[in-house]
Amino acid sequence: MEQRIGLIGLGNMGNAILQGLLVSNIVPGTQIYVYDTHLEKGEKLNETYSINNLFSPKDVARESDIVIIAVKPNVIVDVLNNIQKELKKNTIVISIAAGVTIKTIANYVGYEQKIIRVMPNTPALVNAAMCSISPNTEVTDEELNIVKTLLNCIGETEVVPEYLIDAVIGASGSSPAFVFMFIEALADGAVKGGLSRKQAYKFAGQAVLGSAKLLLETGKHPGELKDMVCSPAGTTIEGVQQLEAKGFRSAVIDAVEATIKKSQAMTKN
Repeated sequence: MEQRIGLIGLGNMGNAILQGLLVSNIVPGTQIYVYDTHLEKGEKLNETYSINNLFSPKDVARESDIVIIAVKPNVIVDVLNNIQKELKKNTIVISIAAGVTIKTIANYVGYEQKIIRVMPNTPALVNAAMCSISPNTEVTDEELNIVKTLLNCIGETEVVPEYLIDAVIGASGSSPAFVFMFIEALADGAVKGGLSRKQAYKFAGQAVLGSAKLLLETGKHPGELKDMVCSPAGTTIEGVQQLEAKGFRSAVIDAVEATIKKSQAMTKN
């Protein structure tokens, strides 16, 4: 890939994106430009991968063809103000900040700038992210494919219109927390049944991983896959009945709906 990639912010998500790029070898370190308020992070990466550790967001914007802004929503306006004059007309600006719309970004960098909103999730830390990609009308199909190629280094991608980002947050942005709660509860039940804590987490975690892989690779409806496990008068259907009695599915739907409403409120504010 010929494009020079800039990354502003080396927190968990920014670092996950960077590590995915480096491990994939899709872009050599010499074509990557980074900035973080903790300069030592970039210095260590420079020693290992020969990336360019710069001293301000402005420097990154000046050198890059694609600028990934991986900072918290409460500081992104400061970053956009800082880099605005350094962006070239064809520079692609990518934001992963929740609740910050393309229109808001355009207010600071210009409506003719190429802007893409991306909503990743924390499994990016193990190259198993699910990322939504929402471009503005200035981004060409070729440029969109380039960005998809970049983000596929940390997992899977889907292009969605911006108005669906709130639903994406419910389905994958916030949901890893719900899944971790489920795994923890599964393990607690197994520990109650006599399994060691270490083994309980391994059994529960692998069961969730394998179930998700089975769903994605077979393309079967989750209800069909559930029925495959539920033997007549067996153990599983007993557990399913208890989950239904406790409102399991309703609680999950309510949780997703709550994240969507919160995301919508953040966008309005």
